Amino acid sequence: MTFHAKFSGYADPALHAAGLYIGGKWQSGSGITVLDPSTGNLLAEVADAAIEDAQRAVDAADAAAAGWRATPARQRSEILRRWYQLMTQHAEELATLIALENGKALADARGEVAYAAEFFRWYAEEATRIPGEFRHTPSGSHNILVDHEPIGIAVLITPWNFPAAMATRKIGPALAAGCTVILKPASETPLTAYAMARLGEEAGVPPGVVNVLTTSNPGGITNAMLADPRVRKLSFTGSTGVGRVLLAEAAKSVVSCSMELGGNAPFIVFDDAHLEAALDGAMIAKMRNAGEACTAANRFYVQAGIHDAFVAGLTARMKSLKIGPGYDSETQCGPMITQNAVRKIDRLVSEALAAGARATTGGKPLTENGYFYPPTVLENVPVNASIAREEIFGPVAPVYKFESDDEAIRLANNTEYGLAAYIYSRDLKRAMKVGKRIETGMLGINRGLMSDPAAPFGGVKQSGLGREGGVTGILEFMEPKYFAVDY
Repeated sequence: MTFHAKFSGYADPALHAAGLYIGGKWQSGSGITVLDPSTGNLLAEVADAAIEDAQRAVDAADAAAAGWRATPARQRSEILRRWYQLMTQHAEELATLIALENGKALADARGEVAYAAEFFRWYAEEATRIPGEFRHTPSGSHNILVDHEPIGIAVLITPWNFPAAMATRKIGPALAAGCTVILKPASETPLTAYAMARLGEEAGVPPGVVNVLTTSNPGGITNAMLADPRVRKLSFTGSTGVGRVLLAEAAKSVVSCSMELGGNAPFIVFDDAHLEAALDGAMIAKMRNAGEACTAANRFYVQAGIHDAFVAGLTARMKSLKIGPGYDSETQCGPMITQNAVRKIDRLVSEALAAGARATTGGKPLTENGYFYPPTVLENVPVNASIAREEIFGPVAPVYKFESDDEAIRLANNTEYGLAAYIYSRDLKRAMKVGKRIETGMLGINRGLMSDPAAPFGGVKQSGLGREGGVTGILEFMEPKYFAVDY
């Protein structure tokens, strides 16, 4: 069976196997297999783009660039608004498709679709609010006028863990700014990207403004596009290692880069925290998308006075989660994306256990079909274990005990990453003081979820460059132009 026959409409994987989307036309092809991580069965096969296809995509984006740049902001806004409405209209089908190819629980997939659609609504509004500036020079010699113009053709590279939201978070501001784009989704989850292209076409996106390529040669394809002088922007979400390689490649052509890279989020629980609220937040921060998120809580630092109660409560909650296929409405924890992902999680957990950690629940891969790892809680984890340094990207919560505020801050900052962090305390002054000292781009205080289209998303240190979302997100796709004016 190549796909789940009971799924229809946009949820049907076969609908999105037509091929590459270039210049408003579908090019049939094959070569990339898309598997259901719940079973390992084939969902669909999609086209495998070659270098020539990437060049055609740049040609298409270039041919559409002048017209889209000149399109009035209100018109661009209305197209994005229609795209938002279509996503909302087909939300259940899109959520099912995401659950099929990504494996995330249907409830999580529904949340992703709502979140993803909101980027189109937000940037539909921001398209008409692109800022400018007028000032007099201090000397009085002339006037300063600053405009913002589209940066040019943008290459957008998105990961598999949020196949809809990572695409809309880039496409929305790029189109609102007046840029044309080439989207390269992850080969594990390309079907959602092609579904988005179909909806964009229906919303009125002109041919060539959005192009979509899938490839088994991401390095070669990306390098070819970055070497084209018409490409002026790279927006990438993925691992820090790949990000470093892409930055080096983009430097050859001085291409502007926005990089949303890895994370190693600390989740700090102070003695004065409300226990149940902290556990609620921990489950959201850890188990959203079964832990396969760059903002996922990776290290739980719990103060000594509340440590044992927190471990007991987290263990009970993690143990009670129902494991199964993402598209099963009762599933609370779906499969990992690949078997290699399971192997990585198992390596990190096994090393921690060998170093003296104890699993209070889970701790071993499941043996049934599909790529499953059970929700796991580890206590007594050495602070120098590999699991404390590497992104887990799975449903594993390592818990570390601390005594003082200074110790918690030192442990939290002991990483090359700085994307997200969480603090739980009933003393807001304390939480804010600690938060100011944590090296992170985003901080949740008494909240396990911080992502919002209206807020700037991004990190510091090795977690990236630039911000997505919020009022600043559109400026990542624009260049300021200064006019020195006499009149």
